[in-house]
Amino acid sequence: MNSVLELLKISLKWSLRDRAFHAILGTAILALFFIPVFSTFSMRQVQEMSITLALSAVSLVLLVIATISGASSIWRDVEKKYIVSVLGLPISRTSYLLAKFFGNALTLLLCAVVLGAFSSLAIVVSSSQYPSEVPIRWMNIIAAVLTDSMKYVLLAAFGLLFSSLSTSFFLPLFGTVGIFLAGTASQSVYEYISGDYGKQMPKLFSIALKGLYYILPNFSAFDLKVQAIYGLPLSWSGIALTTIYFVVYSSALLFFAQWIFVRRQLG
Repeated sequence: MNSVLELLKISLKWSLRDRAFHAILGTAILALFFIPVFSTFSMRQVQEMSITLALSAVSLVLLVIATISGASSIWRDVEKKYIVSVLGLPISRTSYLLAKFFGNALTLLLCAVVLGAFSSLAIVVSSSQYPSEVPIRWMNIIAAVLTDSMKYVLLAAFGLLFSSLSTSFFLPLFGTVGIFLAGTASQSVYEYISGDYGKQMPKLFSIALKGLYYILPNFSAFDLKVQAIYGLPLSWSGIALTTIYFVVYSSALLFFAQWIFVRRQLG
């Protein structure tokens, strides 16, 4: 257990010391300072525009970090021969994989907290210039950032799964990007084929698409931006179901990742 916790600390430390990580996070923080300027382009909805820009910036940065960290976590250790010395310790491959996953997850959560704090500051500055009739629902904004974090932790789990079976960096990278695009569009596609157009499609093709909908992650379930922007009521039962969905789906991905990784030849 101590070896696992130590490996988790090392994994988190490596992630936080990565120069690419510093560049991405620093650029994002700098961009957030310009939100009060850009939000004034919408004179009637400055507050709404600032929240939209802030949450979109946070989402974009978490997407980049989740994709890179998930796709490169195992590949980097194999490429630099770190994994040989790590697995020489009294630690199983499953424990190593879990330490990598939770290291990536903690990195994403820390980024979300930092970016959320700077985003809040930008929103306060923007809304003070042109006050809106709609009050800022800070709980909605916090919920939107947290559910976004869960979405990208889930995406990082996909990157770890692809990385556990590939010796190349490109398959995990493009596989993770492909899963993100498919998971983002899955709800819209399902609603489209469930309508009148779906009745005109071949039955087998429609069944196949609906089957893919249930297999692919539904990333739209994690999107609370509309509720945060316009101060709409939150569905706590919906958030609870989304959290359960996140835990179950992530656990399944980790199970398959470790099943593949313990059988992989690393020599």
